[in-house]
Amino acid sequence: MTDQQRPETGNQPVDYRSTVFLPKTDFPMKAGLPQKEPGILARWQAEKIYEKTRQSRRGREQFVLHDGPPYANGDMHIGHALNHILKDMVVRTQTLLGKDAPYVPGWDCHGLPIEWKVEEEYRKKKKNKDEVPAEEFRAECRAYAQNWVNVQREQLKRLGINGDWDNPYLTMDFQAEATIVGELLKFAENGMLYRGAKPVMWSPVEKTALAEAEVEYEDITSTQIDVAFEIVESAVPELVGAHAVIWTTTPWTIPVNQALAYGPEVEYHHYRAHDGRRFVVAAALLEAFFARTGLGPVAENMIGDADFSEYALGTFKGSDLAGTVARHPMHALGGFFAEPRPLLAGDFVTTDSGTGLVHMAPDHGEDDFELCKAHGINPKFVVEADGKYREDWLWLAGQGSVINPKFNAPDGPICADLREAGGLLAASADYKHSYPHSWRSKAKVIYRCTPQWFVPMDKPMDYQGKGSLREVALKAIADTRFVPDKGRNRIGAMVEGRPDWVLSRQRAWGVPITLFVNRKTGEYLVDPAVNERIKAAILAKGVDGWSDDAAQDLLGPDYDAADYERVADILDVWFDSGSTHAFVLESGRWPDLLRPEGYTGPKADLYLEGSDQHRGWFQSSLLEACATRGNAPYKAVLTHGFTMDAKGMKMSKSLGNTISPLKVMETNGADIIRLWALSVDFTEDHRIGDEILKGVADQYRKLRNTLRYLLGALDGFDEAERVGVEAMPELERYVLSLLGGLDATLREAVGAFDFNTYVRSLLDFCNEDLSAFFFDIRKDCLYCDAPTDPKRRAYRTVLDTLFHALIRYAAPVIVFTAEETWASRYPDADSVHLLEWPAVPAVEADAAKWADLRALRATVTEAIEPLRREKVIGSSLAAVVTVPASAPDADLAELFITGTVTRGQAEGVSVTPSTDHKCGRCWRHLPEVSEDGALCGRCEDVVEPSA
Repeated sequence: MTDQQRPETGNQPVDYRSTVFLPKTDFPMKAGLPQKEPGILARWQAEKIYEKTRQSRRGREQFVLHDGPPYANGDMHIGHALNHILKDMVVRTQTLLGKDAPYVPGWDCHGLPIEWKVEEEYRKKKKNKDEVPAEEFRAECRAYAQNWVNVQREQLKRLGINGDWDNPYLTMDFQAEATIVGELLKFAENGMLYRGAKPVMWSPVEKTALAEAEVEYEDITSTQIDVAFEIVESAVPELVGAHAVIWTTTPWTIPVNQALAYGPEVEYHHYRAHDGRRFVVAAALLEAFFARTGLGPVAENMIGDADFSEYALGTFKGSDLAGTVARHPMHALGGFFAEPRPLLAGDFVTTDSGTGLVHMAPDHGEDDFELCKAHGINPKFVVEADGKYREDWLWLAGQGSVINPKFNAPDGPICADLREAGGLLAASADYKHSYPHSWRSKAKVIYRCTPQWFVPMDKPMDYQGKGSLREVALKAIADTRFVPDKGRNRIGAMVEGRPDWVLSRQRAWGVPITLFVNRKTGEYLVDPAVNERIKAAILAKGVDGWSDDAAQDLLGPDYDAADYERVADILDVWFDSGSTHAFVLESGRWPDLLRPEGYTGPKADLYLEGSDQHRGWFQSSLLEACATRGNAPYKAVLTHGFTMDAKGMKMSKSLGNTISPLKVMETNGADIIRLWALSVDFTEDHRIGDEILKGVADQYRKLRNTLRYLLGALDGFDEAERVGVEAMPELERYVLSLLGGLDATLREAVGAFDFNTYVRSLLDFCNEDLSAFFFDIRKDCLYCDAPTDPKRRAYRTVLDTLFHALIRYAAPVIVFTAEETWASRYPDADSVHLLEWPAVPAVEADAAKWADLRALRATVTEAIEPLRREKVIGSSLAAVVTVPASAPDADLAELFITGTVTRGQAEGVSVTPSTDHKCGRCWRHLPEVSEDGALCGRCEDVVEPSA
């Protein structure tokens, strides 16, 4: 209706506005979320909604989502927001289904991410960490982590995440540290630890070993060099005096070379270059070698010749090189460099690039280490923790760092010395390739052989009786549900091919490797009594309980501390987080998380993190639990992709394309971020940007308006007005059947963790089935029918059913708006988030008939539009519509919102302006209206009911 007065007779205007039953609500159209949400959040905290939820679900079927701990070292970013919103959606939907679904948030507080930040502050103040007492430094790390726990906690709460925020788990809690130590000692007691020297990923900047999960790969440009090793012995006599040529992109490894590798099945050529020197290179790589070095053969026009053999001094298989020995190009230095360099058969040698011969530095490569170890060649531990060569090394002593491009450059010291010695055949700083970097410092890493503590992947776990750790883990992967399913193959491939787990780190801030090693035998001590004292000390003092001063007390009267080395390394932080299931799900500190007595198997129903955690938390948790409990700690694993900018590019501060959830909440509110996070296909990489958020805000407005309409249309509704389903018109029954279909879809989506489908289905139902269809058709009934009219009562009954269903469906998504809406209708009721899944009536309808009617309605609407556009008619109520005689039976005028509808013989739809007069109240053009402004029979009965 408009504010215009409609004439009833002659020039006497009558205003019927007061007789029309318009929706009435104080619920505002404008959301104002940034202003409202903090108040709603404060109410939840004051009313202890999380605790009330736990009480209301206690004793019900459990659903345990175990929170993966983010690092406490910075503001929440969009990845944090997405991750925690997804977790909250899981917990809220499971709670809505009536389950007992607690949520205990947690933080990872140890390790390099925290230590690195504290060291950065030291560097700004020109302080040296090594000059500060260890306990003091660790205290600063603890304080730094606690500060960011507090900051992130408030930021995540602001997103509407419902959880036990007053009692989160922190890996730096003394109880957690003691539990982590206890888990480590289980490995020790079961013989699943060993100390060995192997090349591991090492950060010269951070001076510690890194796990694969702490490494990212970036494209770089390196110096590539070809180096000649003169052959001094060979079973092929003519090769003596020739040069075996290797190619590498890590010049810094040449000072640690100890052997060369060849491919037994590779074809090699021995040829004389134009300068008279002789070289051995793989046949398939000769052309590229000539291009790099300019060292073509004596014969003219050799390259590209159909028959190369006539120019070669010899052609042979790699296996013929067995027993061949070369010498290092820097052999004149004597000592290590004068030792012979044997040529060894290596199955890993290919002809994809290089020369078909590979130089071996067992200190700095996995293949190098294994091949040399098999031939009794041991690492030399030449490169120090900071990337410099040892001070006592014969060549380049104390120089480096080895990751410095200038150090490796064609004019750098390595190449300069090789060139002077006559061993450098070519050098150019133009080789582009992918290279590992520390994801914290962003600096290049190296493979470096150092003594470390390892967990063996292939040693039989006799105490488990289930095979090796690798075998048990692979079986657990097969038994685990992965969403999406491709995650199974990803983590399976990683576990299948991973080397032994490197546990040790050479840092200060972390849980110590609490082992005593016998100085004579090299064996670590396994004594249950000692282990109990160690755990008690950590529980009492935290990681500071492991110190030289405490060593004798920990060892007790049966051992002399002088006979034992106290291991000073700390644990890989992935072991910390991989043990969270032990102290969060089993300790009893959070009773709601405990499984019933006698329960065996995975303690968590779900782990949910980004897809990068297949090599991180998912895997470390899997290995830790399989080694100590024989099964995975989780029944299901849900992974999400990464959030990219609007163009699909990775977010980066340097590119200026980051989106801060904190700023989005300041301008749009948390419900908009939540709706975005739950609308995207989060299982893949997805996008966010200003335009995307505008689209989400538009979807939010439509959903809010649906809720607002329901509130207004239900003003004054009470139980006396309700009618039974059997007494409802066909349209109402049809809409209830659609609601039942939506209910089934949403239940299925919850079970599949398919929140994209959940939100899309909810929005489509509200926009297409309700706002654009049901509400549109029934507005005339709502506005103009008598309050006692059975059709209007049936409509309002269905609206009430819709309200109670939709508010519950929407509550896990737009948590603040759902609360606001619920409180608007029921101001004295408990929170909407204490409600359970709605009981939707099972109603059948002729779906095919209604599909035809809706299609016909769309055709009629399309046919009316030109007349409206050309102002032939003012609204569809002034239209006369002719439809085919075959159209389904229904009140078509009501369905189309037109004046009258007739059935014709033709199959098409036609529309003409009505010649009938317009009712002054409902505006329909009807034959019964005597003149414009007069009332139709229905409106007359409502306005002037008979006595």
